[in-house]
Amino acid sequence: MNLRKRKKGTVEVHTSALNDIMFFLLLFFLLASAVVNPTVVKLLVPQSSSGQQSTAKKAVTVTIDQNLNYTIAKKPVTLEQLQTALEGYKTQDPDLTVILYAARNVTFQDGFQVVDVVNKLKLKLVFTVEPKK
Repeated sequence: MNLRKRKKGTVEVHTSALNDIMFFLLLFFLLASAVVNPTVVKLLVPQSSSGQQSTAKKAVTVTIDQNLNYTIAKKPVTLEQLQTALEGYKTQDPDLTVILYAARNVTFQDGFQVVDVVNKLKLKLVFTVEPKK
């Protein structure tokens, strides 16, 4: 009878492949988070020391860039199409809030054209500002 101990093999877990998978997942989530950001149009908005976060549940963003190009929810529109587009959003949700992003060099007149359209539709309006540093 042979009662000698047999040599047992060692168990190893190779984690080099797991590092690659984690890197690709991290890269995927970084790119996905950049796409999800609602302010894809980069603007320098006015600064305010009393600015507060909006708590609007249902909101649509209206953006006016430096070249006076208007966008609603990332879709380009003209000033004439603005009212009809907002009416479409209002039919989906009557308690809608419009969030206005305007570049710093946009005049008051251009901004208040959007305000007039929003007031005609009796919607809530929020201006965006950047906190002072």
